[in-house]
Amino acid sequence: MVVTADVVLPEESELTVEEVNLTTATLRAGSFHLGKYCEQANNEFMLCRFEEKDPRKCINEGKAVTACTLDFFRKVKKTCLDEFNQYANCIDKSSGDYSFEFCRKTQGVFDKCMLENLNLERPPFGYFCEPRVHDTKRPKPPVEPKAVYPDATPALPEGAEKKPARFGSRFYWMTE
Repeated sequence: MVVTADVVLPEESELTVEEVNLTTATLRAGSFHLGKYCEQANNEFMLCRFEEKDPRKCINEGKAVTACTLDFFRKVKKTCLDEFNQYANCIDKSSGDYSFEFCRKTQGVFDKCMLENLNLERPPFGYFCEPRVHDTKRPKPPVEPKAVYPDATPALPEGAEKKPARFGSRFYWMTE
């Protein structure tokens, strides 16, 4: 996309939303349940980005993803705060790369709390890699016709004199 004077950029007020101010360990601790909880909003946003090919047209879908994320973490804070903090703390301090492998016990406690209080089961391994059909109410954008350009170099007119090459053929091994 070429940026010219014709490109309309969104106002700052359109872009301003409440941010999700959480650490890496906190986001990793809630990632699986968050992905399941906000699956509809995430899929809608990614479909919009793929179809529109212009992030300015998907601002509202992005705001919906952020709102869903904030709603999820507020619910976790109300219902499973202690279990979640133990799990996030374990992820943060057990390894240098925020690995899950050393925190399976605290993960189990957190998963049980999420299932009992929010009725949200941890998705199985590979769940987010499975193909799905996403149903949307947003209309499909119109297909832009393929650009047709005129021939850049016109052909020589019929009967034009074709002089031999000044320095021989480009294919020197084929010349006599």
